[in-house]
Formats: sequence, C-alpha cells, structure tokens
Amino acid sequence: MRIASLPVIQPETTHRSAALLAHLVSRMRLRVESVLAPFGLRQRHLVALTVLRDGGGSTQQALSTTLQIDSTNLVGLLNELEAEKLIERRRSDEDRRRHIVELTTAGAKRLAQAELALATVEDDVLGALDDEQRDTLYRLLQQATSGDVVECSPAVDA
Repeated sequence: MRIASLPVIQPETTHRSAALLAHLVSRMRLRVESVLAPFGLRQRHLVALTVLRDGGGSTQQALSTTLQIDSTNLVGLLNELEAEKLIERRRSDEDRRRHIVELTTAGAKRLAQAELALATVEDDVLGALDDEQRDTLYRLLQQATSGDVVECSPAVDA
C-alpha cells in the first residue's frame, strides 16, 4: 500500500496573533482571578473601575458602550460595585433621565491595591519582555482596544 505524500505548506509571511493572544490571555486570566479574589473583585469589576478612574466618571450609557456590555448586565455589575461602596450613581443635573457613575474614594483605594497586587502577575506572565517592550505592548493593547486606526508611515525607498 502506497501512502500519498502530504503537500508542503509554506508558512504565511503575515503573522497572525490570535492563537498567541488567546494563550497569553489564558495564562493571565488564571493568575488575575486568584490575585483579585482577596479584594472581592473579578476582572469585570477591575475593568469598570479602571475605566471610571481613567475617564473621571461616565454616564451609564457611555460606560455600557465602552465596556461593550448590554445595559442589563451593566446594571448588575454596577449594583455589585455600589453595594461595596466602590462606585456611586447619581442623576445627571443636565438630564434627569441619565445616571452618572463615579468612582468613590474607597473604589479608588481598592483599585490601587488590586493594581499593586497585579504587578506580580504581569511580572510572571510578561517576564520575557523588558520594560521598553512592556510599554510598547501596553500602548499597542490600548490602541487595539480603543478601535483607533493605526497610522503607518510610508515605506522608505532604499
């Protein structure tokens, strides 16, 4: 019986990141969950608190858009954070139908503590990168999550 030879598949010249990112996310997620648990936080709490801190507060509708979750799930998330007194919701002075969501002092403190603990996770998972590479990765991830288009400079003719 003759076995047919398999075709040789040439690697693509364009690198795809999905598999590597999925693997990195998996490694990071497991460690992050265990580090956040003592603070009574989950990843979704951390992201929401970070967005509120960095944005100086937000309307509930804008927060839903930023976090890319539907309003029902957002209300549940905000209820959890409000029960812990990490955020505060109030009616907008300009439009009483809108709710403004702001980080409380306790929320800022808990977020800072969690971020300090998460530094060890980053050191563990990203240990192969030097400081400059980590800064570059951070900027690229910010850009990718913001949806902004990358402006590439034109190639220089040699």
